[in-house]
Amino acid sequence: MKPSKNLDEVCYPFICETSYLCDFEVTTDELCGLIGSALETTPAAWVDLREDLDRIQPLAFHINGSIRGKLAVEESDLFWLAQRLAYYREQAGERLHAFVLPRGAAPVPQLHQARSAAKKAIRCMVRVEQEGREIPEILPRICNLLCNLFFAMTLCVNQRRGVEEVPFVSKSYRVRDPR
Repeated sequence: MKPSKNLDEVCYPFICETSYLCDFEVTTDELCGLIGSALETTPAAWVDLREDLDRIQPLAFHINGSIRGKLAVEESDLFWLAQRLAYYREQAGERLHAFVLPRGAAPVPQLHQARSAAKKAIRCMVRVEQEGREIPEILPRICNLLCNLFFAMTLCVNQRRGVEEVPFVSKSYRVRDPR
């Protein structure tokens, strides 16, 4: 497939590439939009969550261009995300030790979708690396941190609202208690 010569009919310059790099960039673009949606549906009173999402959203676009272009995320970003993950894990308390069904009112669905998009970005990086392109070590680390952070945020939001999490017990895998 060839892109149109009419630029109004081209949504993204690399959209017709067969490389998984394009899929990575589209996935991280989706991730950025989902973070924005989560931010806009987060109650104004939850300043901590809003400020964190506001800081995280541009990171998604920095991740986006960090393979094709210049690496735009740093160890300080990882450090900050790890601190925020620890904060939300502490907030979530015992809820953190269960595998739960993804439920709850906004911004919970958006955060779960962002978590899933971060996982997809990691999978795309696996494929991009298999295609022979070097992946900076920090990129999968930061996407894994984001995935875990979004999950902890969902637990925190539901806890603040008094929403009872619905545990999921797999029939496929034996799950041990992580505590």
